[in-house]
Amino acid sequence: MSIDFEGATASLRPELVAHCYRMMGSAVDAEDQVQETYLRAWRAFHDFDGRSSVRTWMYRIATNACLSALSSSAKRVLPTGLGGPPGDPKGPINPRQDVPWLEPLPDAVLWHSASPTPEERLLARENVTLAWTAALQNLPPNQRATLLLREVLGLSTEELAETLETTSAAVNSALQRSRATVGSGLPDPVTGDATVDDAVEAFVEAFERHDFDAVVDILADDVTWQMPPFDQWYFGARAAAELSWTHCPATQAGDLRFLRARLNSGPAVGMYLRKGREWEAFQLQALHVTADGRIDDVIGWFEPHLFRLAGLPTTVHQGRTPA
Repeated sequence: MSIDFEGATASLRPELVAHCYRMMGSAVDAEDQVQETYLRAWRAFHDFDGRSSVRTWMYRIATNACLSALSSSAKRVLPTGLGGPPGDPKGPINPRQDVPWLEPLPDAVLWHSASPTPEERLLARENVTLAWTAALQNLPPNQRATLLLREVLGLSTEELAETLETTSAAVNSALQRSRATVGSGLPDPVTGDATVDDAVEAFVEAFERHDFDAVVDILADDVTWQMPPFDQWYFGARAAAELSWTHCPATQAGDLRFLRARLNSGPAVGMYLRKGREWEAFQLQALHVTADGRIDDVIGWFEPHLFRLAGLPTTVHQGRTPA
């Protein structure tokens, strides 16, 4: 039975990680719920009757595992989700440890040891963007589950009602409310890889040279910059640059080095700050690139464990070639 179970379910892991991440808003929490899903499924596999596909069955188990976990959890947010106006980049910055912040999903966690096809990578890009995941967190857990199971898995109203142990009328109401909050359908595809690579390279070079004007040039005029656990968000290219020049400990060229990463199937960089002859992990940044090659969204996290989840070292030694 264990061989049959593994053969039937192992390939589903990446999409179950993505599903649980969209539900939970945290890569660590998502992995916990995927482990719980496989444990529950293994225990119940002898009762699987084949009325639905194994994929649908696993999604149902994963969804209910997440709903159980979310029953005692507050929603995860980004600073923009707190409802305040843009902050003053030259003013004080205030960490908030009492807020459950939205976290990124590193591609290294999503794919693990799998080798995704181009189609799978494209689907993941559209399904786990930070903007889409943040919007989903505005929904109550049941509405979140209903929308995801309809949009991603394509379950019918009757199937949704059975999975969530509710009525068809409640399902239709949940879908209507969720779409009014976050819109209908999945996000549009992202910009082409060549444009993205050029923009990320320009972003990295500007910061490594400590070139204020170059930083302003690569950022879109309407860029949004956020750095949880700090509770402010910042708007505009000059404001974002002033924020960095005011609060980042880097003061000259060479103080920062970068390694490339991927978060939420999009471009990201690990920023490292010079400490003597080494550079230590400082901020892991998710970047969004516009069609004209500007960066219009930057979200940075400071927790070292996120560097490790992204497959990045926590220290870069002198002589190591930065990305």
